[in-house]
Amino acid sequence: MAIRRLPPLRALEAFMRTVRLGSARAAADELSLSPSALSRRIANLEEFVGKKLFTRARQAMQLTDEGHAFYEAVAPQFEALARAVESQSDNLSLLRLHLGVLPLFGSQRLFPKLGQLRQLHPLLHIDIDTGPHLEDRVGDTLDAAIILSRGPDRSLHAVRLDENKVHAIVSRDLSDKLGAEPDMKALEKQTFLIHNELPESYEAWKQEMGMRDLDPAAIDHYDSGQLMLEAAAQGLGIAIMHDDHLKRASDNRLTELFEAEVDSPYSYWFVCKPTALEERPVRLFHDWLVQADL
Repeated sequence: MAIRRLPPLRALEAFMRTVRLGSARAAADELSLSPSALSRRIANLEEFVGKKLFTRARQAMQLTDEGHAFYEAVAPQFEALARAVESQSDNLSLLRLHLGVLPLFGSQRLFPKLGQLRQLHPLLHIDIDTGPHLEDRVGDTLDAAIILSRGPDRSLHAVRLDENKVHAIVSRDLSDKLGAEPDMKALEKQTFLIHNELPESYEAWKQEMGMRDLDPAAIDHYDSGQLMLEAAAQGLGIAIMHDDHLKRASDNRLTELFEAEVDSPYSYWFVCKPTALEERPVRLFHDWLVQADL
């Protein structure tokens, strides 16, 4: 069987990096090329495929419609080729990703699916960091992070992973004591449990429930969603949390205090530096995450 002629791989790599980084200058820097050398490589690829892939104006390069279609067709195959070479090579070392993850997301959503990722990419290994201020450490001690935020810093590449509802989560014993629709007077005798980094969830819940002036007996602050759930299960207070956390916990000791659904100001996001997407560990995890059913 005749072997099909392949495009110049260096030219193809220059094209892929330019698209993914969104900047010809950044792609040239990544490849240790001058801008003119990068442009020549892309011109060679355009000559090979017989299509104009970019429009050029001064220093800017933008995909044409044909360039976009070419990228969509080639990107999965380019990644498949890299995986195939990776799986057959004895010389490749482990791929290491330093990932920041909130503990509750990690235990409930990420770790149950990491076996799938390991099967796809056996050389990819992940160092997990559950410390504070994850977003601030991306690009420094972390390659990437999964954060809970109103909206990440605009300088970061960010992918929203979900949208959430805020609920008041309590032990079944406390729910029975308060009743299905407790009034503000009853709630003011209770302790509320609030996450340190998610204060606006509590404000959004009070607003939606028509209890803006609610003044509870105490507010206890936590830096761990897992411990908030356990505290609520032990009857220590009313946890203002995402309903998804309650559903995934599958803890029969817990229930929702009201049936009302309140839009959360916060969502889970995957974040990294834009240039980090050209690092293979980050790209592999990113591409898997955005398609995984977490």
